[in-house]
Amino acid sequence: MATLEDDRPGATPWLLSGPVLLLFVGLLLVPLVLTLTLSFRVFSDTAGIQAAHTLANYWEVVSDPYYSTIFLRTAGLAFAVTLLSIVLGVPETIVLARMKKSWQSLCLLIVLGPLLISVVVRTLGWQILLGNNGVLNNILQALHITDEPIRLVFTMTGMIIALTHVLVPFMVMSVWATMQKLDPQVEWAGRSLGGSPLKVFQRVILPQIMPGVLSGSIIVFALSASAFATPALIGGRSLKVVATAAYDEFLGTLNWPLGATIAVLLLIANVAIVMGCSRLAERRFKHIFD
Repeated sequence: MATLEDDRPGATPWLLSGPVLLLFVGLLLVPLVLTLTLSFRVFSDTAGIQAAHTLANYWEVVSDPYYSTIFLRTAGLAFAVTLLSIVLGVPETIVLARMKKSWQSLCLLIVLGPLLISVVVRTLGWQILLGNNGVLNNILQALHITDEPIRLVFTMTGMIIALTHVLVPFMVMSVWATMQKLDPQVEWAGRSLGGSPLKVFQRVILPQIMPGVLSGSIIVFALSASAFATPALIGGRSLKVVATAAYDEFLGTLNWPLGATIAVLLLIANVAIVMGCSRLAERRFKHIFD
Protein backbone atom coordinates (compact mmCIF):
# COMPACT_ATOMS: atom_id res chain seq x y z
CA MET A 1 0.00 0.00 0.00
CA ALA A 2 1.32 3.42 -0.93
CA THR A 3 2.15 5.66 1.96
CA LEU A 4 1.67 9.38 2.26
CA GLU A 5 5.40 9.88 1.67
CA ASP A 6 5.14 8.06 -1.67
CA ASP A 7 2.63 10.61 -2.96
CA ARG A 8 4.85 13.59 -2.26
CA PRO A 9 6.46 15.16 -5.32
CA GLY A 10 9.82 15.36 -3.59
CA ALA A 11 12.53 17.55 -5.10
CA THR A 12 11.29 17.35 -8.70
CA PRO A 13 9.44 20.72 -8.71
CA TRP A 14 12.46 22.45 -7.19
CA LEU A 15 14.79 20.92 -9.75
CA LEU A 16 12.51 21.94 -12.61
CA SER A 17 12.08 25.51 -11.35
CA GLY A 18 15.71 25.85 -10.26
CA PRO A 19 17.07 27.37 -13.51
CA VAL A 20 14.29 29.96 -13.60
CA LEU A 21 14.83 30.83 -9.94
CA LEU A 22 18.56 31.24 -10.50
CA LEU A 23 17.88 33.47 -13.51
CA PHE A 24 15.42 35.53 -11.46
CA VAL A 25 17.89 35.93 -8.61
CA GLY A 26 20.77 36.75 -10.94
CA LEU A 27 18.98 39.28 -13.14
CA LEU A 28 16.65 40.94 -10.63
CA LEU A 29 17.40 40.37 -6.97
CA VAL A 30 21.18 40.72 -7.17
CA PRO A 31 21.07 44.11 -9.00
CA LEU A 32 18.42 45.35 -6.56
CA VAL A 33 20.53 44.36 -3.56
CA LEU A 34 23.62 45.96 -5.09
CA THR A 35 21.68 49.16 -5.84
CA LEU A 36 20.31 49.23 -2.27
CA THR A 37 23.81 48.74 -0.87
CA LEU A 38 25.21 51.45 -3.13
CA SER A 39 22.58 53.92 -1.95
CA PHE A 40 24.09 53.90 1.56
CA ARG A 41 27.63 54.67 0.41
CA VAL A 42 29.34 58.03 0.95
CA PHE A 43 30.20 60.10 -2.11
CA SER A 44 32.91 62.74 -2.38
CA ASP A 45 33.38 65.12 -5.30
CA THR A 46 37.13 64.64 -5.12
CA ALA A 47 37.52 61.01 -4.04
CA GLY A 48 34.36 59.48 -5.53
CA ILE A 49 32.52 56.62 -3.80
CA GLN A 50 33.81 55.92 -0.29
CA ALA A 51 33.70 52.71 1.73
CA ALA A 52 31.78 54.37 4.58
CA HIS A 53 27.99 54.14 4.87
CA THR A 54 25.49 56.90 5.58
CA LEU A 55 21.81 57.82 5.47
CA ALA A 56 22.61 61.31 4.18
CA ASN A 57 21.62 60.37 0.61
CA TYR A 58 18.09 59.48 1.67
CA TRP A 59 17.80 62.58 3.83
CA GLU A 60 18.93 64.75 0.92
CA VAL A 61 16.28 63.33 -1.41
CA VAL A 62 13.50 63.43 1.18
CA SER A 63 14.24 66.93 2.49
CA ASP A 64 15.11 68.70 -0.78
CA PRO A 65 12.06 70.42 -2.41
CA TYR A 66 13.72 69.89 -5.81
CA TYR A 67 13.38 66.12 -5.54
CA SER A 68 9.93 66.40 -3.95
CA THR A 69 8.75 68.30 -7.02
CA ILE A 70 10.20 65.62 -9.30
CA PHE A 71 8.49 62.80 -7.39
CA LEU A 72 5.15 64.65 -7.37
CA ARG A 73 5.47 65.34 -11.09
CA THR A 74 6.17 61.67 -11.76
CA ALA A 75 3.19 60.58 -9.67
CA GLY A 76 0.88 63.04 -11.46
CA LEU A 77 2.16 61.87 -14.83
CA ALA A 78 1.62 58.21 -13.93
CA PHE A 79 -1.90 58.78 -12.59
CA ALA A 80 -2.89 60.86 -15.65
CA VAL A 81 -1.56 58.25 -18.09
CA THR A 82 -3.29 55.45 -16.17
CA LEU A 83 -6.62 57.30 -16.15
CA LEU A 84 -6.41 58.08 -19.87
CA SER A 85 -5.46 54.48 -20.62
CA ILE A 86 -8.59 53.30 -18.80
CA VAL A 87 -10.83 55.85 -20.54
CA LEU A 88 -9.45 54.96 -23.98
CA GLY A 89 -8.51 51.30 -23.55
CA VAL A 90 -11.60 49.82 -21.90
CA PRO A 91 -14.21 51.04 -24.45
CA GLU A 92 -11.78 50.19 -27.24
CA THR A 93 -11.44 46.64 -25.97
CA ILE A 94 -15.21 46.21 -25.59
CA VAL A 95 -15.74 47.36 -29.19
CA LEU A 96 -12.98 45.03 -30.40
CA ALA A 97 -14.50 42.08 -28.54
CA ARG A 98 -17.83 42.59 -30.34
CA MET A 99 -16.49 42.91 -33.85
CA LYS A 100 -16.64 40.22 -36.48
CA LYS A 101 -13.67 37.87 -36.39
CA SER A 102 -12.18 39.17 -39.64
CA TRP A 103 -12.29 42.83 -38.57
CA GLN A 104 -11.39 41.89 -35.01
CA SER A 105 -8.02 40.42 -35.98
CA LEU A 106 -7.15 43.41 -38.17
CA CYS A 107 -8.12 46.03 -35.60
CA LEU A 108 -6.39 44.16 -32.80
CA LEU A 109 -3.22 44.08 -34.89
CA ILE A 110 -3.50 47.85 -35.43
CA VAL A 111 -3.94 48.47 -31.70
CA LEU A 112 -1.04 46.22 -30.66
CA GLY A 113 1.14 47.09 -33.66
CA PRO A 114 2.95 49.98 -31.92
CA LEU A 115 4.44 47.47 -29.48
CA LEU A 116 6.48 46.11 -32.38
CA ILE A 117 8.18 49.50 -32.82
CA SER A 118 10.89 50.87 -30.55
CA VAL A 119 9.58 53.29 -27.93
CA VAL A 120 12.30 55.74 -28.96
CA VAL A 121 11.09 55.70 -32.58
CA ARG A 122 7.49 56.22 -31.47
CA THR A 123 8.50 59.10 -29.21
CA LEU A 124 10.47 60.77 -32.00
CA GLY A 125 7.36 60.42 -34.14
CA TRP A 126 5.36 62.26 -31.50
CA GLN A 127 7.99 65.00 -31.47
CA ILE A 128 7.38 65.48 -35.19
CA LEU A 129 3.61 65.51 -34.68
CA LEU A 130 3.54 67.79 -31.62
CA GLY A 131 6.37 70.20 -32.47
CA ASN A 132 5.78 73.91 -33.06
CA ASN A 133 6.24 73.28 -36.77
CA GLY A 134 4.80 69.77 -36.54
CA VAL A 135 1.91 68.17 -38.34
CA LEU A 136 -0.68 68.94 -35.65
CA ASN A 137 0.13 72.64 -35.38
CA ASN A 138 0.26 73.01 -39.16
CA ILE A 139 -3.22 71.48 -39.46
CA LEU A 140 -4.65 73.68 -36.69
CA GLN A 141 -3.23 76.82 -38.28
CA ALA A 142 -4.33 75.78 -41.77
CA LEU A 143 -7.88 75.37 -40.47
CA HIS A 144 -7.59 78.77 -38.69
CA ILE A 145 -8.33 77.14 -35.34
CA THR A 146 -5.23 78.75 -33.86
CA ASP A 147 -3.20 81.76 -34.97
CA GLU A 148 0.09 80.54 -33.52
CA PRO A 149 1.59 77.14 -32.69
CA ILE A 150 0.43 75.41 -29.51
CA ARG A 151 3.40 74.42 -27.37
CA LEU A 152 3.12 70.69 -26.69
CA VAL A 153 6.72 69.48 -26.75
CA PHE A 154 8.57 69.98 -23.43
CA THR A 155 5.26 70.10 -21.57
CA MET A 156 3.36 67.71 -19.28
CA THR A 157 0.58 67.54 -21.86
CA GLY A 158 2.95 66.27 -24.50
CA MET A 159 4.44 63.68 -22.15
CA ILE A 160 0.98 62.43 -21.16
CA ILE A 161 -0.12 62.13 -24.80
CA ALA A 162 3.01 60.27 -25.88
CA LEU A 163 3.08 57.93 -22.86
CA THR A 164 -0.62 57.14 -23.22
CA HIS A 165 -0.06 56.10 -26.83
CA VAL A 166 2.84 53.90 -25.70
CA LEU A 167 0.98 52.21 -22.82
CA VAL A 168 -2.66 51.90 -23.96
CA PRO A 169 -1.92 48.52 -25.66
CA PHE A 170 -1.03 47.07 -22.24
CA MET A 171 -4.44 48.10 -20.93
CA VAL A 172 -6.11 46.63 -24.01
CA MET A 173 -4.30 43.31 -23.59
CA SER A 174 -5.25 43.06 -19.89
CA VAL A 175 -8.93 43.84 -20.47
CA TRP A 176 -8.98 41.67 -23.62
CA ALA A 177 -7.88 38.61 -21.63
CA THR A 178 -10.79 39.20 -19.21
CA MET A 179 -13.29 39.83 -22.00
CA GLN A 180 -12.55 36.43 -23.51
CA LYS A 181 -13.91 34.78 -20.36
CA LEU A 182 -17.25 36.62 -20.38
CA ASP A 183 -20.39 34.71 -21.24
CA PRO A 184 -22.50 36.87 -23.63
CA GLN A 185 -25.63 35.06 -22.49
CA VAL A 186 -25.36 36.77 -19.10
CA GLU A 187 -25.57 40.17 -20.81
CA TRP A 188 -28.45 39.02 -22.99
CA ALA A 189 -30.27 37.79 -19.89
CA GLY A 190 -29.90 41.20 -18.28
CA ARG A 191 -31.26 42.93 -21.39
CA SER A 192 -34.18 40.49 -21.62
CA LEU A 193 -35.11 41.27 -18.00
CA GLY A 194 -35.56 44.94 -18.87
CA GLY A 195 -32.16 46.33 -17.98
CA SER A 196 -30.97 49.34 -19.97
CA PRO A 197 -27.61 49.08 -21.78
CA LEU A 198 -26.02 51.39 -19.20
CA LYS A 199 -27.44 49.41 -16.28
CA VAL A 200 -26.36 46.09 -17.80
CA PHE A 201 -22.87 47.47 -18.37
CA GLN A 202 -22.68 48.77 -14.79
CA ARG A 203 -24.11 45.71 -13.05
CA VAL A 204 -23.06 42.85 -15.34
CA ILE A 205 -20.12 43.70 -17.59
CA LEU A 206 -18.06 46.11 -15.48
CA PRO A 207 -17.77 43.88 -12.37
CA GLN A 208 -16.55 41.02 -14.57
CA ILE A 209 -13.89 43.04 -16.40
CA MET A 210 -12.66 44.87 -13.28
CA PRO A 211 -9.83 42.35 -12.67
CA GLY A 212 -8.51 43.12 -16.15
CA VAL A 213 -8.88 46.88 -15.59
CA LEU A 214 -7.06 46.67 -12.25
CA SER A 215 -4.22 44.55 -13.61
CA GLY A 216 -3.92 46.82 -16.65
CA SER A 217 -3.87 49.89 -14.40
CA ILE A 218 -1.08 48.40 -12.30
CA ILE A 219 0.99 47.64 -15.40
CA VAL A 220 0.41 51.08 -16.94
CA PHE A 221 1.09 52.95 -13.71
CA ALA A 222 4.30 51.06 -12.99
CA LEU A 223 5.61 51.50 -16.53
CA SER A 224 4.69 55.20 -16.75
CA ALA A 225 6.15 56.00 -13.32
CA SER A 226 9.48 54.41 -14.27
CA ALA A 227 9.50 55.52 -17.94
CA PHE A 228 12.69 57.15 -19.14
CA ALA A 229 12.88 57.47 -22.95
CA THR A 230 9.56 59.23 -23.54
CA PRO A 231 9.87 61.81 -20.69
CA ALA A 232 13.50 62.46 -21.65
CA LEU A 233 12.66 63.17 -25.31
CA ILE A 234 9.28 64.89 -24.89
CA GLY A 235 9.81 66.53 -21.49
CA GLY A 236 13.40 67.55 -22.10
CA ARG A 237 15.65 68.99 -19.42
CA SER A 238 13.03 71.36 -18.02
CA LEU A 239 10.54 68.67 -16.96
CA LYS A 240 12.50 65.98 -15.18
CA VAL A 241 10.90 62.85 -13.79
CA VAL A 242 12.41 60.43 -11.30
CA ALA A 243 13.96 58.17 -13.95
CA THR A 244 15.69 61.05 -15.74
CA ALA A 245 16.85 62.51 -12.40
CA ALA A 246 18.47 59.17 -11.47
CA TYR A 247 20.05 59.02 -14.93
CA ASP A 248 21.55 62.49 -14.48
CA GLU A 249 23.04 61.53 -11.12
CA PHE A 250 24.59 58.35 -12.52
CA LEU A 251 26.00 59.75 -15.77
CA GLY A 252 25.95 63.52 -15.23
CA THR A 253 27.38 64.25 -11.81
CA LEU A 254 28.68 60.65 -11.40
CA ASN A 255 27.10 60.59 -7.92
CA TRP A 256 26.14 56.93 -8.08
CA PRO A 257 25.01 56.63 -4.41
CA LEU A 258 22.54 59.50 -4.85
CA GLY A 259 21.29 58.03 -8.14
CA ALA A 260 20.85 54.65 -6.46
CA THR A 261 18.94 56.33 -3.63
CA ILE A 262 16.54 57.94 -6.11
CA ALA A 263 16.05 54.59 -7.85
CA VAL A 264 15.35 52.77 -4.57
CA LEU A 265 12.86 55.41 -3.43
CA LEU A 266 11.12 55.22 -6.82
CA LEU A 267 10.79 51.45 -6.44
CA ILE A 268 9.44 51.74 -2.90
CA ALA A 269 6.95 54.47 -3.85
CA ASN A 270 5.86 52.58 -6.95
CA VAL A 271 5.21 49.34 -5.06
CA ALA A 272 3.43 51.14 -2.20
CA ILE A 273 1.12 53.15 -4.48
CA VAL A 274 0.31 50.20 -6.72
CA MET A 275 -0.51 47.90 -3.78
CA GLY A 276 -2.47 50.58 -1.95
CA CYS A 277 -4.56 51.56 -4.97
CA SER A 278 -5.19 47.92 -5.82
CA ARG A 279 -6.45 47.13 -2.32
CA LEU A 280 -8.57 50.29 -2.21
CA ALA A 281 -10.10 49.68 -5.65
CA GLU A 282 -10.90 46.06 -4.87
CA ARG A 283 -12.70 47.02 -1.64
CA ARG A 284 -14.53 49.91 -3.34
CA PHE A 285 -15.89 47.92 -6.24
CA LYS A 286 -16.71 44.94 -4.04
CA HIS A 287 -18.80 47.26 -1.85
CA ILE A 288 -20.62 48.70 -4.90
CA PHE A 289 -21.35 45.55 -6.86
CA ASP A 290 -21.97 42.99 -4.10
